[in-house]
Formats: sequence, C-alpha cells, structure tokens
Amino acid sequence: MANELLRKLVSISSFSGKEAERAEFLSSYFTERGITVERYENNLVMRNRYTDHSKPTLMLNSHIDTVQPASGYSFDPFNPPLSDTHIYGLGSNDAGASVVAMIMTFLHFVEKPLPINIILALTAEEENSGPVGMRYLWQQLGQEVDMAIIGEPTGMRAAIAERGLLVIDGEAKGVSGHAAREEGINALYIAMDDIATLRSVRFDRISPTMGSVKLTVTQIQAGTQHNVVPDHCRFVVDIRPTEQYSNSDIMEILQPMVKSKLTARSLTNQSSATPANHLLMQCVEKMGIESYTSPTTSDWMRITCPAVKMGPGESARSHQADEYVLTAELEQGINGYIAFIAQLANFSDK
Repeated sequence: MANELLRKLVSISSFSGKEAERAEFLSSYFTERGITVERYENNLVMRNRYTDHSKPTLMLNSHIDTVQPASGYSFDPFNPPLSDTHIYGLGSNDAGASVVAMIMTFLHFVEKPLPINIILALTAEEENSGPVGMRYLWQQLGQEVDMAIIGEPTGMRAAIAERGLLVIDGEAKGVSGHAAREEGINALYIAMDDIATLRSVRFDRISPTMGSVKLTVTQIQAGTQHNVVPDHCRFVVDIRPTEQYSNSDIMEILQPMVKSKLTARSLTNQSSATPANHLLMQCVEKMGIESYTSPTTSDWMRITCPAVKMGPGESARSHQADEYVLTAELEQGINGYIAFIAQLANFSDK
C-alpha cells in the first residue's frame, strides 16, 4: 500500500507554489478513510482521534512540493519505470518517501489512545521557502505543537541540529572611467578588498554541535567592456549560521567591516538545535539512533519548538536526475517512525 501511494504521488506534478493537485489527491485519500482534513492553502493538517489539549503534541511534518526536474533524466519524471526494489520519480526521495512513511505511521496510531497527541502536517512551498508553506501554517499550529519530527531523507539518522542559511547580496559602488587614462574608482577593486576581508572573518562563538559559522563568497559580477572601469560590482555571500548567532547578529558584525552595501535576502532562515535533555533526544539515545548535524535546511527552521529531522532515503539523491528511493528504505522509515513514537509515548507516560 505504501509503495503504491508513493508511486501515485510522484506521478502528480507538485512544483513549489503549484501543489494544488497533489494536495487535492491527499485530501481525498484521508477523507475516504474517515479522517478530517484541515486545509490551509495547499497545506494539509490531520489529527489523531483522541486529541486532548492537556497532553503534549507531536507534529509529524514533511513537504509535498518538489523542485523542477534536473536535466539528464533518462525517463519521464512523472511516469517512471516500475521496479520491485526501487520507486523512481521526481520527489520520490525528497521528500515523498518521508510523506508516505509519515502517512502510514499516522494511520497506524490514529485510532490508538496515547499519552501524546499526533498532528500530521503536510506542507507546501518548502523547496522555495514560499510565504504560504510552513511559515504560514505555523501561525495556525504554533501555539499547540510541543515537538516535531521533520521528514527529510536522512537514512533514518536523526539530525539533532541544522545550520541556518543567510544569503547576502553585496554591492560595491565606484565611478566609471576610461581604463587607459586611470580614471574613475574601480568598484571591482573595492569588492575584491571586501571579499578578502570577509574571507578572513572568524566568528568567536563556537557551537558545541555545529562548530563554526561557515562563510563562502560564491558569485561576483562586474564590468561592461574591457576598457571601462566598472562603477558597480555585485557579489553573493553564502553563510551557514549556527545557533550561536542570529542572522541579524551576523549582518551587524559584517556590515561595518566592508565598504560594500550588504543586503540579506532573508533573515528568517535560522539555525536549529534540539535541547540536549529533551524527550526527543532521550528517544534518540535510548534507541541508539545515529545523530548528526545537518548541513542542509528544511522546514525545521520555520518552527519554534524542539525537533529532530529524520526520514527514509538519502540526502545525496535529492534534486538529482533519475531520483529514486528503495522500497526497503520506505519500509525502514515506516517501522522507524512507529518505533520512535512508541518510545516517545512510553517516556511521556511516566
């Protein structure tokens, strides 16, 4: 049943911001099983039958949107070949397998009285950080959710920390002139000096789980022709923060150090870390699940409660041509989620 559901999902186009058809399909899937669906734009929320607001609430969350297909697919991404061991197709690994594993887990527990509430939240616009994905849904759920499992392809390892993302556009301004007459003020040279300064920056506060903040200049653009001194130079800085610095903190540190104007594309993509003594961490340790710090972002950065990121599949396959997940990995994900929630319920009942 899980394999067929995932195959059906990957046959439905669901690019970020265009998830309506997949949301409709899933809404009907739950309704046919007698489960009430709350729909917020293209985000879907389902609750277990014995919801009691005096109990702590666990949110199972994964995203139903995908990126555009990479070039190089050897088959139609929405009509992939059938296999007994693989499920192929766009979004099968990221994050269709997590979506389906969480659906099966939710159905397993939906009729069972537990010491915790379970909310299944399937979200849109994760891949493009859109305004009506988890950022919007969290305004509806944030007051009632106490902890979360974020479904992403991690090989069912538990990411207990996740670096944030801060993308900065730098702009150096100079004065144009003729290169042969040494006229003007070269904006490219200003930018080069500023880039050298940024490369030398070391952030003093070190995260015990994530280490140092990582800063990399990834793009630069200047000039119109060979004999004109450029009066503008633009460059891009990719920064992966830790929980030791907010994105605003980093901007306040960097801007006074350079002549270029620095503009953050967004300040909301914060880093995340699970408190060491939280129930989620106790479950990870009790079950002997391998833990690590994730270098990639997810909807975890858009919620404010403790969480772990864990799901079937492998991150290295995400956004690649001929994307796939193994049927064994999907089964591992279902069994792993069920066992984790059972352990969590056991801790919560004490």
